Amino acid sequence: MRKITSISLIILAFVLSQCASVPMSGRSQLALIDNDKIFPMSFDQYEQVKKESKIITGTDEARMVKRVGTRIQRAVEQYFNNQSQGDYLNDYQWEFNLIDEETVNAWCMPGGKVAFYTGIMPICQDELGVAVVMGHEIAHAIANHGRERISQQYAAQFGLSAVSILLTGGSSAPSIPTEIIMQGAGAATSLGILAFSRKHESESDKLGLYFMAMAGYDPQEAPKFWERMAAQSGGEAPPEFVSTHPSHDTRIADLNANMPKAMEYYRKSQ
Repeated sequence: MRKITSISLIILAFVLSQCASVPMSGRSQLALIDNDKIFPMSFDQYEQVKKESKIITGTDEARMVKRVGTRIQRAVEQYFNNQSQGDYLNDYQWEFNLIDEETVNAWCMPGGKVAFYTGIMPICQDELGVAVVMGHEIAHAIANHGRERISQQYAAQFGLSAVSILLTGGSSAPSIPTEIIMQGAGAATSLGILAFSRKHESESDKLGLYFMAMAGYDPQEAPKFWERMAAQSGGEAPPEFVSTHPSHDTRIADLNANMPKAMEYYRKSQ
């Protein structure tokens, strides 16, 4: 019993040591698996999604998605460089694509691979609306929510035995299944499996607001976008306590609460 307790304590200490800090927010998050393992699998999965989907190219909307994504990407990179943290983004490989699918959604793979579905474009309406969604998705990547979610799913699926293998540096730790990678991107959900928590969504709302402002997009558009999203849902959104997303009212209130700081970034960008 003492031996089991000692091993458990060692594993617990290891898990606690495998934490990272979210940029700008400072929140501590679980990081059992390094990005140099996650990113290549994420990029491969993104390529598979592209092969299986109809990628829209050459249209105004497709060009807008790429333009907005690149603009926010560069603004975020400049911010990190100014903070002497440019190395943080070294392994990111940004890509922005529009997929022909009527689902009202967008997502970002760990490492910076973004996908917009055509179904969300009418709610975006214009470049500012795209910037709201793009900032949010880029924030998921910058905050490493995918790695955090993958670490949580990995530990839950494989248990302490896998963690102990990681602890001892063994090579027999289970590989990360495709479905966990997709869940880590917020790109797939199934009954009982939540892609991102409300905590992740709220954090991405906040950081995304700042990122779009850094890129010169008026952050005051963000609450308007979510008002349109609320109107589109027709009041059919699930109650907040059983949803992976904050309620529309909570989301809008939080965005407005963070608006003064966002406007500081916006004024500096002008």
